[in-house]
Amino acid sequence: MPAPIIYVDADACPVKAEIEKVAERHGVVVAYVSNGGLRPSRDPMIRNVVVSKGADAADDWIVENARANDIVVTADIPLAARTVALGAHVLGPTGRPFTPETIGMAVAMRDLKQHLRETGES
Repeated sequence: MPAPIIYVDADACPVKAEIEKVAERHGVVVAYVSNGGLRPSRDPMIRNVVVSKGADAADDWIVENARANDIVVTADIPLAARTVALGAHVLGPTGRPFTPETIGMAVAMRDLKQHLRETGES
């Protein structure tokens, strides 16, 4: 089994330094995926992936490249759902795990909150 990769939805990730510390400790490659604005790293274990400016381009790239047992860090609930379905280990930036047992409720809450915002009730 190949070593896991940590894929980070990097556009608004507030825990990059923490991710890098954990990755260095365990010798794991980190792939920061964003549509721009990434600072180059001298660390050979850190890879910056810049995708097109499309709305879900970073999410799509992560889904196309992540596999079972990789780690995905994202605050994006739809991306979390897509990568949980792949068998990846998915964490929010606060460390909250998204699992097959919990992702359904997270998606439902996100959809409810979005509906309330759209109808002006939140």
